[in-house]
Order: sequence, then C-alpha cells, then structure tokens
Amino acid sequence: MQPEHHAQPGSQPGGWGGGQPNGQPAAPHNGQPAMSSTGQGGSGMVQPPPVFPPQVDPRTSGAHASPSAPPSAPSSSRAAVPGYPSGPAAPAEEGAGTGSLPSREALRREARAASSRRGAGDADVERAGVLLKAVADIFSQRVVGQEQLRTALVTSLMSSGHILLESVPGLAKTTAAQTLASAVSGSFRRIQCTPDLMPNDIVGTQILNSSTGEMTTQLGPVHANIVLLDEINRSSAKTQSAMLEAMQERQTSIGGVVYPLPHPFMVLATQNPIEEEGTYVLPEAQMDRFLMKEVLTYPRPSEEADVLDRISNGTFDQPVTGRPISTDDVEWLQRAAERVYVDPVIKQYIVALINTSRGGGPRPVPGLDRQVRVGASPRGGIALMKVAQAVALQEGRTYVIPDDVRLLRHGVLRHRLVLTYDALADGVAPEAIIDAIFAAVPTP
Repeated sequence: MQPEHHAQPGSQPGGWGGGQPNGQPAAPHNGQPAMSSTGQGGSGMVQPPPVFPPQVDPRTSGAHASPSAPPSAPSSSRAAVPGYPSGPAAPAEEGAGTGSLPSREALRREARAASSRRGAGDADVERAGVLLKAVADIFSQRVVGQEQLRTALVTSLMSSGHILLESVPGLAKTTAAQTLASAVSGSFRRIQCTPDLMPNDIVGTQILNSSTGEMTTQLGPVHANIVLLDEINRSSAKTQSAMLEAMQERQTSIGGVVYPLPHPFMVLATQNPIEEEGTYVLPEAQMDRFLMKEVLTYPRPSEEADVLDRISNGTFDQPVTGRPISTDDVEWLQRAAERVYVDPVIKQYIVALINTSRGGGPRPVPGLDRQVRVGASPRGGIALMKVAQAVALQEGRTYVIPDDVRLLRHGVLRHRLVLTYDALADGVAPEAIIDAIFAAVPTP
C-alpha cells in the first residue's frame, strides 16, 4: 500500500492566511508554474526537479493557444502496478483536447433550455440561496473563519458525497462537523474510533431476546443522516472495511438482512496526520470513496483573537439561533445541484485533466511518471463535475464555468493521486502536482 504524504499545517494552497487565492495556480517563474515542497511558491520555495513541472506557460495555455509538442520526458521510473501500463493511461485521440467554451450568454441560454426540460431554472438559484444562507448563519455561530472548510462541507452535502477532514488537533474539525449537523434537522451520530472498535459497533448486531427466544436487530450508529467518524485512522482495517458498504452502497448487512441507510446520508471523517502510533493507514479503495479530502490549516491571528473573545464572552455557550433546514431541503439541494448545466466543453476539460493525471491528456506533463504512481480514477472525474455543479449553484448560476472546476481541485484530487516513493522522499506535495496538471491543460 502506498504511504500517504501529509503536508505541514499552513502550507496548503488556498488555505487560511497563506498562498494563492482559491482556484488560482501558483505564479509563473520564468514561464513555469512555481513549485515547492509544500505545493506553494513563496519565501520557502525550493527548486523543482529539472523535468517537473511541465514546460508550459499558463499565460499561453488558453483555448486558442497553438499546441506545441511537449518536450521529451526521460525514461519512466514509475513503479510497475499490475494491470496498469507504465506509460500514459490511454492513447492520444485526435481532437481529444478541450474546445472553446461558449460565451456566458450562450451558457445561460443552454442552461435555460436544459432547465425547462428538467423543471429547473432561476427559481432553483433563489431557493438555494435562502437555504444556504440559513446554513451559513448557523455555521458562523460556532466556527470562526474557515470559509473554505464551510464551502467544502456544504459542497459535499449538496453533492451527496462524503468528506475526510485532516489537520493537527485543535483546528475545529469535530466542531465543524457537529455544527453542520446542527444546521440540518436530521439525525446525527458521533463515533469515536479506537483500535478495539469492532464492525458490529458501527453497523449494528443481533441480540437474543431471552423472554421470547427470538433474535432482534439493534441498528448501529451509522444509521443516521450525518455520521461523524472521529479519528478514523485509529480504527482497524477490519472496522474501516465495514464502512465501505455504508459509504458506497448506502446500506448495511446484519444477519443476512440488508438495511438501507436514511436519506440523505453523509459521512464526515477526521484524522490526525502527526501521530502515527496506534493508527492504520486508510486503504486506497476507501480513500477513493471520499468525495473530498480537506486539509485544515491554522486560523489567521485576527480569527484566533475572535475565538478568545467569544470564549471570554460566553458566546459559544449560548444556544444556536436560527432554524435549521430540513432533510427534505437537503435532498432538494442535491437534486438542484444535479440539474446545473454542464457544457460538453467543460466535460472534455474534466476528462483531459483526469487523463493528464495518468500521464496522458492533450498535453502530457513531462516527468509526471516520476512523481505519480497511479493517477485519478474515473470516479475523480465524476467528483470534479459534481463538485463544480454544487459550486456553481452556490455562486448563483445554473451553469458551470472552468473556475468552478478549479476552485476545490485540491480537495477533490489530493487523495486520489498515489505518489511514487521518490516524490514522497523529496517531499513533493500532491497540491503542487495538481497545480501543474491544471496549468498544463488548456482552459476552455
């Protein structure tokens, strides 16, 4: 199993108080995207390997830039993976690059036409805005700052996906998950993962009724609308595997009987990257089931001072004000996000990004095989599209633009790239590789 790289707190691009704005690649340096061991250019930037990132100027990588033959890459050092080719994941196809995206007005017309066929429209945007504002108001009462975290949580909820939160202790991972649950008037369960936690403790078990002599089924805490798995990497592999059926199939099996999980259903898992004793690395199959992996960083000094003020004033001890949205509202938000129009050019753009992560794409990244052992799966492309649809609806649009795809790119892809041992030894952050991939693929 491939070890997982953990970047240091405060080093993630798009995080709080450091780096580039969300959705923006690192600034070019001599015509190349800047890259450092933390995935972000700056005072701590170190020189990248000579063949990585790609020799692509982001200023000329638009839809109308003339394609040029990529420089020849050195021989591959990618470790062999059974069933996967050592070179590009797929042969190049004629016309496989991204085309020109229609104008905003043309996208609006296409979105209206698609909306009329599916019963969506501007009314979706208005109702979604009211519901999302109610969630944001409740969230701000318990969590200070962390706007990107709120966006990631709400986006995962709207996309019917699960999210993995990673940070050092004390950065409000559990608080954020509990606050999101309080903003939704559904059932909420918290499971504290430990090495002795058994699968039956999560999914449920059968109990003998001594008075009747019959077996009765006791459903476990996973049967809830929102489930918080605190410190998921402390549970054993046997227990983690019990969550796979719940996360993917949205059901559990107890005594040969299948019990469907309630709708909506969302798993929020947390893990601590700095303490490895008594922990178990999540298998790649389970990591891929998470729609997003969000890495939290330290708050800004002003936000940290606000936390101290609220504690001294007793604000956090007061009940949460505001009416939470219902589970019916959540399901409506999920259907509304699915109705957001995605132009075929945007879909081609997403496919090109995913194929580039595997060593192919319209403009392969030279030397990528020295850094990435296995690229993103088709599930990664599906996640990019669904997240972009949810982001577009939050921005008040009924259609997707490339900025929606780029906004949460790190959260969607950072846990789907399996890095080589060379990349792990050199301290190459997955965020830097993701930025290089997005810089190489022409933006429609």
